[in-house]
Amino acid sequence: MDVIIYHNPACGTSRNTLAMIRNAGIEPHIIEYLKCPPTRLLLTQLLARAGLTVRQVLREKGTPFHDLGLADTSLSDSALLDAIGEHPILMNRPIVVTPKGVRLCRPSELVLDLLPPQQGEFFKEDGERVIDAHGRRVATA
Repeated sequence: MDVIIYHNPACGTSRNTLAMIRNAGIEPHIIEYLKCPPTRLLLTQLLARAGLTVRQVLREKGTPFHDLGLADTSLSDSALLDAIGEHPILMNRPIVVTPKGVRLCRPSELVLDLLPPQQGEFFKEDGERVIDAHGRRVATA
């Protein structure tokens, strides 16, 4: 299975998502989007395939979101895309592309719907058990 992850190695959610992809036996194409951001056209296509609006993919925490006035709901998608193009850190992550679809994987477990079965037990970095020893999803309380 061909998988692409738009990844930020400094992000725990992104690291957990990458680890779950690998736990499914897949070595994905990793695009560190801060170093190599998607073009405006590609980002627009990814959002359309994921069923997301530009505003839904904006990240506030740790970004210039407020400094740029991006909370203003009157801003057009074009203006938001310009801001992401200028400051790729504004793009929330990770975005994963597989033959099964495109998804913003927040929380990281959302990636499981896009992958073949997990090949073994999986724990997130914080110790939360997500997959049991038989490769099955663990029910959350």
